[in-house]
Amino acid sequence: MEFLYKNLTEKIIGYVIEVHKELGPGLLENVYKQCLIYEFKNAGFDCKSEIECPVFYKGINISCGYRIDILLDDKVILELKSVEKLLSVHEAQLLTYMKLVQKRIGLLINFNEQYVTNGIKRLIL
Repeated sequence: MEFLYKNLTEKIIGYVIEVHKELGPGLLENVYKQCLIYEFKNAGFDCKSEIECPVFYKGINISCGYRIDILLDDKVILELKSVEKLLSVHEAQLLTYMKLVQKRIGLLINFNEQYVTNGIKRLIL
């Protein structure tokens, strides 16, 4: 069975590894985000960050402050963390964003790992 956006997510993970190799663990999430944005834009991806996730209640857009870290090529959401360990609440956060903006694939990435690949989870709706 072929993964949805397999090639794109593999490229994303390659850039995640590259940034982590250069910086290592232990920095703030925003540092990794800015470096990834730099890499994605240099590679020609359509990269948007801090996108508001609208929540509609009875037809009214309720501004809740939900923001997507990175949306790549209008297909894959990246939720970045730099925490001791990923928790189920982090997965729930990404799944919520995916539902709100109707995207099927999300990558939850924890940069605070010795090997960043141990901190990557691919979520599918």
